[in-house]
Order: sequence, then C-alpha cells, then structure tokens
Amino acid sequence: GGGNFASSMANITYFYPKKEKGNALALNAGLGNLGVSAVQFLVPIVITMGLFGAIGGEARNWTVDGKSGIMWLQNAGYFWVPFIILSSLSAWFWMNDIAEAKASLASQMTIFKRKHNWIMCILYVGTFGSFIGFSAGFPLLAKTVFPDVNSLSLAFIGPLVGALSRAGSGWISDKWGGARVTLWVFVVLMLGALGVLYFLVNKDQPYAFWGFFAMFILLFAGTGVGNASTFQMIPAICRTERQKVMKAQGASDDDIRKTAERESAAIIGFSSAIGAFGAFFIPKSYGTAIAMTGTPNAALMVFTAYYLICFVLTWWYYTRRNAEIPC
Repeated sequence: GGGNFASSMANITYFYPKKEKGNALALNAGLGNLGVSAVQFLVPIVITMGLFGAIGGEARNWTVDGKSGIMWLQNAGYFWVPFIILSSLSAWFWMNDIAEAKASLASQMTIFKRKHNWIMCILYVGTFGSFIGFSAGFPLLAKTVFPDVNSLSLAFIGPLVGALSRAGSGWISDKWGGARVTLWVFVVLMLGALGVLYFLVNKDQPYAFWGFFAMFILLFAGTGVGNASTFQMIPAICRTERQKVMKAQGASDDDIRKTAERESAAIIGFSSAIGAFGAFFIPKSYGTAIAMTGTPNAALMVFTAYYLICFVLTWWYYTRRNAEIPC
C-alpha cells in the first residue's frame, strides 16, 4: 500500500502543469486516504458474517465478559482481495507512464543531497504522519481515557474528514501558495493538540469526551489540508532550486524542467514513505507516555513542540521576507 501510494503520487506530477499539480496530487492522495476510514468502518461489519463461505474458512469463537459469539476475523483481510485484483488489472491494462519520467536509481538518489528534501520530510511527518498516526491511535486512546463511551463507532469519522479535506483543498494551495497554507496548518495543529490536552486534563467533566472528539476532528481536518499543501510545495521548490543552480551552468529550460520534475517525483515518493512512520510513532508515543506518567498528556506536549518546529521551518525557508525559496 505504501509503495502504491508513493508511485502513484510520483507519477501524477508529470501529467499536470504547475497551476494544477496541487489539486491533482490532493485529489489522488485524498481519495486514497479514504481507505483508512473505509477500513475502520467496514472491518467491524465484515468480520461478523461468512462472506466467502467455505473458501473463507471457519468462524472463530470469542468470549468477553461472559458474552460469547463467533466472528470471521480473516475477512478483515480477505474482503479487500477482489478490490486489489480489480485495481491491479486496471493498472496493467489502462494506466500510462510518460517515457521521460523514467529515471535511473542513481539519478533519483541525488535527492539525498538536497537540503529541502529533508525539510519536506520533517513537514510531511507533521501533516501526513499526524493523519495516519491519529487514525491508528485515536480509537485506542479514546477507549482508554473514556471507557464508558462507545467511541469505536465514531473512529472512522476523523479519517473521513482528513481524507475529504485533503481531496478538497488542493486548489487552495494552488491559489494562495503551498507554504502559506502549510504555515497556518501548523498553527491549527498546535491549537488542536493543546485542545486535546485540555480535555484530557478535564476528562471527568461531562463535556470532556465531545470536546476531545471535536479537537481531534480539527486535527484531522488540519492534517488533510496540510497533506495537500506540503505536496504542492515540493514541485515548486524543486523547480526554483534547480533553476537557480542549472541556469548558472548554462542548462536549457527543457533540461531544467526535466530535472526538476524527476527530483520532485522522487522527493514526493520518499517523503510519503517517511511520513507513514507516523502510524508507528504516534500510537507508540501514547503508550510510552501512559507507561511513564499514567496519562498520554506528555505525548500531546511533544506533538505540539514538533508542530512548532515545523512552523518555524516553514516560515524561515519558505514564507518570510527574503526566504530562501518562496513558494
């Protein structure tokens, strides 16, 4: 899944002009991210029925707190196989590549020498890493902190909001600039993390869960917009940076364009892979904080500090007056 996402995002950068890249990338990624919400909504349903008959295997017995029943836990995986086959066949027969998009591994590895590759990885961990991490960690955190609330039935809403906000917000970055949008996204994420922290501290209040839930919806919406805006920044950064360097070397405009597109595709693929580590770090942070202090509050403080670092990096390199690469 991670490889599929990275390759599709890298491929899309070649098909669209500058003014449409942000929206195209946002639509592809946002609609793809709907899979997170779909999993959290559908899996609890499909494991309760024998969808595949004898082919799917036997049901498993379960007993919890004196109650018992059966479930087809394997359906959580089997359910997606027909869709994977359909997607694979569609890609084989109808998905196209552009000939000039092919690049050797050595030419793609030049991105590891680019400072802005690593900066964008940091920023993308803050946006997509937060989205995928909160998607993984919210259900367990909510169940741990608010055991009397049936929060699992609401788990799919956050990822749904994040995916739709990503799919629907690419045009904002195309119009106003990805860096400017990203800067304000990190302000929203800091406020959201502090809001979650506030309701965790006041978890015994009757309004606490719904305040906690609302702050997470704000976080999901912010990460969705930030996912779109950070990826809109990458082609603009590569184009500006390569133009500065290669123009002085006498390179043609066509060579500059090809190099910038190749490097932006590689950076998008690499940063998307790094961002996915958020699915590990955020739940792990909750668990570590609870083990060490008895509450997840320290993890929220760390997230807020990380968003502040991302805010400063975005402002310093991309949005302030005389920034290195305004975008």
